[in-house]
Amino acid sequence: MTSRAEKRNLIVVASVASFLVPYTVSSIAVALPAIGEDLGLDAVSMGWVTSAYLLTAAICILPFGKLADIHGRKRLFLLGNILFTAGSLFAALAWSGPVLIAARVVQGLGGSLVFATSIAIVTAVFSPGERGRAIGIITATIYAGLSIGPFLGGILTQHLGWPSIFLVNVPIGILVTLATAARIPGEWADEGSRGFDARGALLYGFALIGVLYGLTLLPATGAFLWLAAGFLFLYWFVRWERLHPAPMLDLGLFRNNTVFLFSNIASLINYAVVFAVSFLMSLYLQFNRGFDPQTAGIVLVSMPVVQMVVSPLSGHFSDSIEPRVLATAGMACTTAGLGMMALVSGTTPLSFILAGLVVLGLGYGLFAPPNTNAIMSSVEVRDLGVASAMVSTMRAIGQMVSMAIAMMVFSIILGSKTISPLVYPELQQAITLAFSLFFLIGLVGIWCSYARGRARST
Repeated sequence: MTSRAEKRNLIVVASVASFLVPYTVSSIAVALPAIGEDLGLDAVSMGWVTSAYLLTAAICILPFGKLADIHGRKRLFLLGNILFTAGSLFAALAWSGPVLIAARVVQGLGGSLVFATSIAIVTAVFSPGERGRAIGIITATIYAGLSIGPFLGGILTQHLGWPSIFLVNVPIGILVTLATAARIPGEWADEGSRGFDARGALLYGFALIGVLYGLTLLPATGAFLWLAAGFLFLYWFVRWERLHPAPMLDLGLFRNNTVFLFSNIASLINYAVVFAVSFLMSLYLQFNRGFDPQTAGIVLVSMPVVQMVVSPLSGHFSDSIEPRVLATAGMACTTAGLGMMALVSGTTPLSFILAGLVVLGLGYGLFAPPNTNAIMSSVEVRDLGVASAMVSTMRAIGQMVSMAIAMMVFSIILGSKTISPLVYPELQQAITLAFSLFFLIGLVGIWCSYARGRARST
């Protein structure tokens, strides 16, 4: 039995760790020009400063979730904080592009361990009646990190330089590591978990590399070769997992569990349509409207403020209200917000833009905690680590898909042109098209969220 104080300590530690990781992911976007100038990076290399983390996380989260089930979730959560903190220090001291990219890979490994274990630990410790509220708090900190990152990153980069984005993680990461070791009892390993499926993990990794890297290359011809290779490895992965006695991913979770299947698909779609919003609106506000970075950040912060308020509430109510209802309402709000953003032009009143961002924040906050609660409550205790890892894997894959769609649209409309006043009309076309595509994908997300059926409590 875990005491109330121990539960409180767990929420604090998990929340801080869950904020630091996505904060670093999103804050890098505003610092890339300064990083490129300081380290002499071209556009492709600057892209890999972001993509190296996302790709590492997408590949590693699921295998790490299985390892956590076998060897203990606290142990791997602790290791994740150590690696992420070390990677942050490594990145702050980076003297070249390759060194920084390598540091981002280390951060990706650490972040994967944190996200593969944090929600699983919370689910194991909190009873079904209080689980939704706890997940809502964790989710709120994740979204706060993702959305506030560009604003905080812009301030730090402007006043202290880009290494400060990474340096602020170091003392906080050390405190989280020490608090975890000293204040969080228990290990939460599943005694019924069997061996680790190394071959399955490799096939899974190769499949994701092919598919996700291929998406970043679209619409170039080489992209289709990478995508074909990725889907071929995915086919081999599925065949292997169906025959393995102790698979890394129990495909029966998807085949025999409609709630788990459609909740994960809805989660992937949600991240795929929302993650690029800050990126697109930052470009729109700074180039098409002439806002400075700090003013643009103030406008964009309206979305995370709403998310942070709504997420704990929707998580709390998902313990008593069917999660499908709340999550579907959230997905509908998100899609409506994307439709509003698709209507934005160079003369759109700022009040309309703020209203669209508020609707997006409301939808984002309404959707995620109930959806996560539905996923975690739809599996047995022995599968909590894998389920938690799937939540984070869908997030990482969705983030990469979101950026891939945005960059594909930019590549088609802008090509290799440098952004200047001469191409602002084309930039507006690209932003409008991207939001229109996200709106259409969001409609599919509404259906997936509703089609999951009723979630069962465990």
